Amino acid sequence: MRRSLKDYLFISVKGLAMGAADVVPGVSGGTIAFISGIYEELIETINTLDLNFFSVWKNEGFLASWKKYNLSFLAALFLGIAISILSLSKLIKWLLHNEALLLWSFFFGLVLASILFIGKQITSWKPKIILGVLVAVVISYAITIAEPFASPDSNWYLLFCGFIAIIAMILPGVSGSFILLILGAYQSFINILNQLLEGVLQMDFDILWKAIYKIIIIAIGAIAGLKLFSKVLNWMFKNHKNMTLAVLTGFMIGSLNKLWPWKKILSWRTNSEGLKVPLIEKSILPTQYSEDPKIIWVLFFMIIGFLVIFILERLSMKKDK
Repeated sequence: MRRSLKDYLFISVKGLAMGAADVVPGVSGGTIAFISGIYEELIETINTLDLNFFSVWKNEGFLASWKKYNLSFLAALFLGIAISILSLSKLIKWLLHNEALLLWSFFFGLVLASILFIGKQITSWKPKIILGVLVAVVISYAITIAEPFASPDSNWYLLFCGFIAIIAMILPGVSGSFILLILGAYQSFINILNQLLEGVLQMDFDILWKAIYKIIIIAIGAIAGLKLFSKVLNWMFKNHKNMTLAVLTGFMIGSLNKLWPWKKILSWRTNSEGLKVPLIEKSILPTQYSEDPKIIWVLFFMIIGFLVIFILERLSMKKDK
């Protein structure tokens, strides 16, 4: 597939959106990848990438190997994700602290439209397909109400968390950052990123090396999880596409509980900045909300989120014609 610089810039923008989503506990970067039309290419590219890259490099040259394994696509996408996590994440965190209702309502509308978008791609609604949706709904819902626990400070645990979180991050409807929160490692990951930025800004190589060392451990786990799970997903898409879409649809439906704007806070946690933020929450009706429910604004941002997916779908349909 021949792509222009403009195409790769758009891929990086999609990466920005994926990165911003992955920072928010409850929102999946995989959902963004799916609705933006790059999900299957992402899974297949990761699945294809292996050590034969070096053999092709040796025999045919670096550029031939780079092109064969579609690395321009991965580089553009992961560049956007990295930039987003290190920069836009600050805006997302500010919105979570100051305009949580509006942020969650936007994502609720976005995911709601995504459910319709993915669900209508299922071509056969056999009983097993319906069962697949229901099982995925139950699993995803259970994840949203799971109680987080504290993590031990060990490299093996960081490796494990990297392995599990990356799987969730590429699976639509399951939030990688929320999985980290459940595992008790979300604050640790944020601390590592802050440590990395602190080391770079202060040119403190001791702090920088400690952060890089931990990031390498997490990355090893993430790469292992990404390779293993991409093979499963790639095989599922090629051999059981309807069931795969059914499971993804179910995961998204179950995740709506986490994205529901109006919550009652049952317990709190202290984040990496020493601020108290919600730990365990329960979805409630807007009439039960203790503060101003901002119903009109919430509905407005839900519609905006819904329309974003609707417009993206229409644009992709025109592009395909």
